[in-house]
Formats: sequence, structure tokens, C-alpha cells
Amino acid sequence: MNQTKTIIGHSPAFEALLRNAKVIASTDVTVLIKGETGTGKEVLANSIQQDSPRAHKPFITLNCAALPESLIESELFGHKKGSFTGAVANKTGLFQTANGGTLFLDEVNSLPISIQAKLLRFLESGECLAVGATSPYRVDVRVIAATNADLQKQIEAGEFRQDLFFRLNVVPLEIPCLKQRSEDIDELATYFFDFFSSQHSIAPPKLSKLSLKKLRAYQWPGNIRELRNLCERLCILLSGKTIEPENLPHEIYQHIEVESASNDFILPESGIRLDDLEANMIHQALARTKGNRSKSARLLGISRDTLLYRIQKHGLATH
Repeated sequence: MNQTKTIIGHSPAFEALLRNAKVIASTDVTVLIKGETGTGKEVLANSIQQDSPRAHKPFITLNCAALPESLIESELFGHKKGSFTGAVANKTGLFQTANGGTLFLDEVNSLPISIQAKLLRFLESGECLAVGATSPYRVDVRVIAATNADLQKQIEAGEFRQDLFFRLNVVPLEIPCLKQRSEDIDELATYFFDFFSSQHSIAPPKLSKLSLKKLRAYQWPGNIRELRNLCERLCILLSGKTIEPENLPHEIYQHIEVESASNDFILPESGIRLDDLEANMIHQALARTKGNRSKSARLLGISRDTLLYRIQKHGLATH
């Protein structure tokens, strides 16, 4: 089971994305994949490669934010021996390594302006120039780029070339974040449980219906990467067991409680007396924490000073 090449999800937003990806896979058009960190941009790029005529050719990836400016040009385009201090031999660049296949440029928004110009030259002419070389070389490479940043804002700030943006953005694909495709969480979690149970030779756990409901309500700031890491943890700690809500991490369960408190209340047709409701909530919080004002304030989502003011306002006695 190759996790890095597996596309999972049947939510409407995700299925629409996959349909578009399959259509463009058969072409050589340049693609720009947009999406939050952890949504699976490299997985989608790899899927496009596998559905393309280049499927049996190299798929080379580069995280543009992972290398310093002094190295990234040589890494992409190669260099000639003696072209700079430390260049003791000729070096083949990633464009040459990917010849015939696909080069995936993750976090393309991090490319220095000087390198953006050389990338633009390749996209327009198919030519690359190695560091220290006097004549260019040609390669047949499809470029798929990805970003989690707003490139329009970077263009306005002078940090990204507008002409390069137009060349990369021929076909934009935007991956929905996990909270926008919560219907897929059950299928994703099951897949990760099976994957990690096989990897660690242990029995996979199962999610109870209430636990799944809690996971679907969570916001997932780390997207699929966060879910993947959680599933590995649960798979190891709760092998073969049913995962209940109390087994979920504190940051998830705490978030759910706050969300439920704010979303589940329905205003009665007859209305309410807001002061009475507030006084009742404060009284319940103080009772639950045995009069601990700091803990009560946290339960109510307000500061301790605000709680003290409202206790005095409602004339509530505390122990």
C-alpha cells in the first residue's frame, strides 16, 4: 500500500477537484495547485503524473523553501565545475533528472526573484542554463507547482513575478481543506488505521459513532497531515480497541466542548431573560469547579476579571 500515491475522498468538493485533475492529466499543461498546509498537494501532483502519458517517467519533487538561495539555482539547473567555490565537479540539475517526466515545485512562492526569472525562461522556451555555463540545454519536463500562500499579495509586494504567475496558473486547482470535506474523515481514518496497523503489525482500532461525530466537528488546522498523525498515535496506543471521545486528544475534545456549548443552544419561541441565563451559567460553572474562579472563567470562555465583575453584578455568593 503506497500511501504517498493514494487519493481518498468522495465529498462533492473533492470529487469535483479530482475530475478536473484527471482531465488535465492527459495534457502537458502547467498546473498550479493551491491549498492550505497539509491538504495533500504533493499527493495530488503525483496522481496527475500517474494518470498522464509521463506515468513511467521520473517524478521529481523540490520544496522550494527548504534550500537557501545560494543552492537552489544549482539544485534546479545544475552547475559547471569551477563555477563557484566548492564546485569541484559538474552537477546535474533536477530539470535534467526529471527529463521526460514531471518536476513538482512545492512552496513555489518561496523561490527567490532571480530564480523565478530562470524558471520563467524554461516555461517559455524549454531552455535551462546551468550555473557557470555559457550555452543553455533543453529538456522535456512538465512543471506542476504548489503554494499555500496568496500569490496575488506577493505580486503586489514585489515578491513574486506576475508574468511567472500567469505561466504557472494556466490551470489552477484548489484543494479544499479538511474541514470543508468532513464527510471524508471516516474513510481517511479507516485508511490510515489500516496502513499503520500493517506497518506496525498490530490490530487496527475502530472509531465509535460519537468519536467520528467529534472528529467531523473539529476544525483541523493541520488538515490531513494532522489527521494522519492522530491516526498513527491512536493506532499504536489503542490497537484493536474502539476509540471513544475521551480517548481523543485534549485540543480536539476541548474544542468540541466549546463548539457544542455555542452551537447547540436553541432560542425558545417564548424568548429568555438573558441576565437570568448568564447568572445560571456562572452558578453552574462555580459549582462544577467548587468555587475556583480561574477554572470557572475558563469554562465560560471569559477572563477572571470579567467573571468577578459578573459575579458582583448578579450578587452571586461564592465559597
